[in-house]
Amino acid sequence: MTIIGYEENFSVCKVKDISRIDFDDRFCFLGKTDEEVSLVCRTEKVPENVTEKEDGWKMFRIGGSLDFSLIGILSGIAAVLADNGIGLYAVSTFNTDYILTKAVNFERALSCLENAGYRIERS
Repeated sequence: MTIIGYEENFSVCKVKDISRIDFDDRFCFLGKTDEEVSLVCRTEKVPENVTEKEDGWKMFRIGGSLDFSLIGILSGIAAVLADNGIGLYAVSTFNTDYILTKAVNFERALSCLENAGYRIERS
């Protein structure tokens, strides 16, 4: 399985409303519940109306499109990272899963995954 790493810096945020989010940017992940609106975006695109944010994230994704019948792909990656003391923040799209780690752990995360048999590419 291929893992594709991105060099951009990301932030995880809470926003008051979605009016200032740049939905045309390359990456924009939005989650809304009855309690909050969460946003994951490139750090340079964090909107002005955030109520909380945490900078310092890097991201990689699972290459290709994943069929919904596939089981355990994200848990396998999470297990490798957990075994190496690396936390993660996961975001899923229709096609695949995106995994964020703190920037200080990013290169080590990719190295651990490579050692576990994943093929690493850079975007």
